[in-house]
Amino acid sequence: MSKDIKLDAEEMEKAGVNFGHKVSKLHPKMKLYVSGMKNGVHLFDLEKTAKELNKALFYISKVVAEGKAIVFVGTKIQLKAIIQAAAADCGIPSVTERWLGGTFTNFETIQKRVSYFKDLENKKAAGELGKYTKKEQLNFDREIAKLKVKFDGIRNMSKLPEAVFIFGLDKDITCAREAKRKGIKIISIVDTNVNPDIVDYPIPANDDAISSVRYIIDKAREAIQGAQKEKSKA
Repeated sequence: MSKDIKLDAEEMEKAGVNFGHKVSKLHPKMKLYVSGMKNGVHLFDLEKTAKELNKALFYISKVVAEGKAIVFVGTKIQLKAIIQAAAADCGIPSVTERWLGGTFTNFETIQKRVSYFKDLENKKAAGELGKYTKKEQLNFDREIAKLKVKFDGIRNMSKLPEAVFIFGLDKDITCAREAKRKGIKIISIVDTNVNPDIVDYPIPANDDAISSVRYIIDKAREAIQGAQKEKSKA
């Protein structure tokens, strides 16, 4: 469980978790998480970061232990690969391309598109598209490729999740707003330039540096896989 996950301030500092944005970009509601500044950049109080990260990890463990779903969302280019890899390791859905409006609020329509995508893939695998002309087959291939980009990460998300973990609140605020409307709990890294009010479990930290996000996502992976292991024993 997350209470056993070690959070080391030195490791967090080494990963750059403590670096916020330029002083001029500070959102007033992030002041309580700031301990100082360096070279015109705000620094997070890592004790407070560790406290909030622990709360988030405990909640994540609880969600997974109860057999409920969580989805990772992060569409910043530099973060896509590590988010996809962590989600795959945990067997959970993820969105790393552009957030499609309605993914939560118009879930039934999105599910129909996912079903269509999976059906096309199955037909291709079964050779059922071979009866079409080469041009038509090429068009199907292109359509499958486009649908894969949009829906592959949520292909197995058969119902709305209990929680969403957003790795860049400023970039994916639309996702957060949809989650709030549907009663989905929001876990998110919150940098010094964002309003944290929409988030249920805010983690004050650097959301731009790959090393910082990797540190946090590794802890989330540990919490998820630990809870999955415990659940499998029950």
